[in-house]
Amino acid sequence: MSEIVAIIGASDKPDRYASMAAESLEQHGHQTVLVNPHKESINGKSCLKHLGEFDGQVDTVTVYVNAARFKDHLSAILEARPNRVIFNPGAESPDTYSDLEADGIEVLEACTLVMLNTGQF
Repeated sequence: MSEIVAIIGASDKPDRYASMAAESLEQHGHQTVLVNPHKESINGKSCLKHLGEFDGQVDTVTVYVNAARFKDHLSAILEARPNRVIFNPGAESPDTYSDLEADGIEVLEACTLVMLNTGQF
């Protein structure tokens, strides 16, 4: 099943996991929404400053920023009401999990790349 997946902390550096995840998500047939407040575009694809700029329903948010930076994105994620948020290794933000779960959003500490490669996504 194809999903719309927002990548918080999207990167234009091919050696970054966020960049690898964007490529893998698209190879698996998912649509990506790139979010990075410091980039206008990444690899020719528009990049949003925050998720609130996206006009559509996001199914999954995958996070590649640290807890301090994630807090800047929390309200937009809560507003977007995705089905789940995946906190990749190094991006865990336990202080925010209860806020997400209280809104019915599933919270996972997992690796998007591993999930894709093992059919768990």
